[in-house]
Amino acid sequence: MSPAIISTDAVADRLVEIYEHPFGGKPKGRYRIASKLVRRLAGRRRLYEDDIRDLSRAMLERGFILIDMESFYVVTATNSFLNYRRANEDCIA
Repeated sequence: MSPAIISTDAVADRLVEIYEHPFGGKPKGRYRIASKLVRRLAGRRRLYEDDIRDLSRAMLERGFILIDMESFYVVTATNSFLNYRRANEDCIA
């Protein structure tokens, strides 16, 4: 019997919980997670492009970004990008 399929919102909530949980010598923060573990969280053998898009949207609604790196995903907070320098027209001319 295969495990029950977990809702996208429940998977997003769990990924946020992991972000807030201390591990790897840090109290909280960005992390990478293997695709296999995300599939396990979702209760699925495969995650399709639509599944990842929906999960990415759910993460954005919670203030986080899910970056697909093929064999793993990166989870980081959207506010981590606020202090990046901005490219303007002078940079691309």
